[in-house]
Parts: sequence; structure tokens; C-alpha cells
Amino acid sequence: MIHREQLAAHLRDFLRTDSFEDYGPNGLQVEGRAHIRRVVSGVTASLALIERAVSQGADAILVHHGWFWRGEDPCVVGQKHKRLAALIAADINLFAYHLPLDAHHQVGNNAQLAAGMGWQPDGRFGKQDLGWLGSAPAQETLADLAAELTRKLERVPVLVGDPAARVGRLAWCTGAAQGWIDQAHAAGAHTYISGEISEPTAHFAREMGIAYLACGHHATERYGVQALGEHLARSFGIEHVFIDIDNPA
Repeated sequence: MIHREQLAAHLRDFLRTDSFEDYGPNGLQVEGRAHIRRVVSGVTASLALIERAVSQGADAILVHHGWFWRGEDPCVVGQKHKRLAALIAADINLFAYHLPLDAHHQVGNNAQLAAGMGWQPDGRFGKQDLGWLGSAPAQETLADLAAELTRKLERVPVLVGDPAARVGRLAWCTGAAQGWIDQAHAAGAHTYISGEISEPTAHFAREMGIAYLACGHHATERYGVQALGEHLARSFGIEHVFIDIDNPA
């Protein structure tokens, strides 16, 4: 068991949240009961995740995508009311970590994707060093890379490029980082991987000679929050359960 404020302080220091400029608050977003024995983690603080966490007897929910994003309507109505009402009624804490969980060298989304795929990171690029650079020793061609991503993520990636081409220098940034393809190219990457694809992404890839694979926003960001939850379980002797609420995005 751990006190809510002790857990919040540990996560702030472990993820270095004060060093990031983000799109929403990182840390304890909604206060629940004071003492935490069981944490449920998930990618997004959706109503479905909250309901599953309640059924699991959770004292806290740990997510990558929380609430209160910059620029959104602050009124607690509709979807926001449903989520917040369910959380408060159950007296469950909500902890959310966005960019700090993308960037962390050990439990971050990019670090965990690399570990799962057998990539060898050796550099960073982009704002706040969120993008990663390295190599994929076990995947020589884009076809090899796409096949292994399909196996790992259980999602067939969108590939822009010649499947027979070599992977070469690899760059990756999970989630909605398709707009960083120009920065990946400038950093010397031959292949760039992210979660989503936009209309300009394919044109840039073809015209600038960099391969691109869009592997799913949710699919590429399932692993960081799991690793963070397991870290908490090991560090404080609390229970951790990861719940995957499927999302085709």
C-alpha cells in the first residue's frame, strides 16, 4: 500500500514531469481515496477503462492519455461528465502522463517499442528529444520490418515505400508523430515509424526518399504504461493490472 501523494511524488521525479512542456497536466488529475493498493493501467482514460477498473477494485488508474487537454472546452458536460462522474463515484485516483511517458529512457513508449522489436537506440531528435534514432539489426528490409511490427503490435502497418528496400537508419516516435517525418529525414533516417498517417505524410516520404510505416496510435502506445505500472508494483509492492481497451486508431 502507498499513499496517493507519495505515489504522485515518485512519478513526478521518476518521469521528470517538470522538464516537459505538454498539452495537458501530467500527474494526479483527479483525486480519489488516500491509500492505493491496486493500480489499473490503460492507454486512455475512457469510460470503458474506468468501468473495468471499478470492476477490478482499483484504487487508482494510470494512463498515457488523460484529460483536460489544452484548448478543449472546459465545461463538464456530455462525455466529460460521464467519465468524471463514474470516476468520482468510485473514489478512484486518475494519474496521467503524456510526453514524459513517451520520452522516458526505460519505461517510455519509444523505449518499450524498441525493446519489443529488438531495435538498438543510439540517438534522439525533435523537440524535447521525443524522437528516437537507431537500427533494426533483425529486420533487413521494409518487408521484414512490417512483418515483425504486425506480429508485435497485432496490427498491419501502412507502408509507404518499396518493401524490398533496406531499412537503413531507423527513426521512430509513437502515437501521432507523423508530422515529424521531415525532422526524422533531416536527422539522417532512411525509415521512419509512428502511429498515424496524414495526407501530406505519403507525399513527403515519396518525394524525399524516406520510407514510412504507420502502425497505429493506440497500438504503438500500449507498452509504456504497462512498463510503468510494473515498475510501481515492483517498487512499492502494490498490485498492477493492465487493461487494453481496443482502439482501431
